[in-house]
Amino acid sequence: MPSSSSKKSSATWQSKLEDACREFQISAPKYQLVSDRRGGRTAWSSQVTIYNQTHSARFWYDGKNLHNAREDAAEVAWNWLTTPSSSPSTSNTASW
Repeated sequence: MPSSSSKKSSATWQSKLEDACREFQISAPKYQLVSDRRGGRTAWSSQVTIYNQTHSARFWYDGKNLHNAREDAAEVAWNWLTTPSSSPSTSNTASW
């Protein structure tokens, strides 16, 4: 029987990013899917824009895994947003 301490967080990177944007009082993330024709198949990736910064997913995915592409981009953006040296709250006050 699994204990409550072994449960993983069910929050998605997309929801974590939306929460962080609300916390920093910035516009909600805007996602864009991008594709690349590779032989007879198409590879898909995603980009997300927050605080006028566009962040790309690290990997390319099969069409049936578009959600993973968005999750990948959201994770990259969330890490950028919540890292103290790059977050909007610290970059705005750095020149004071």
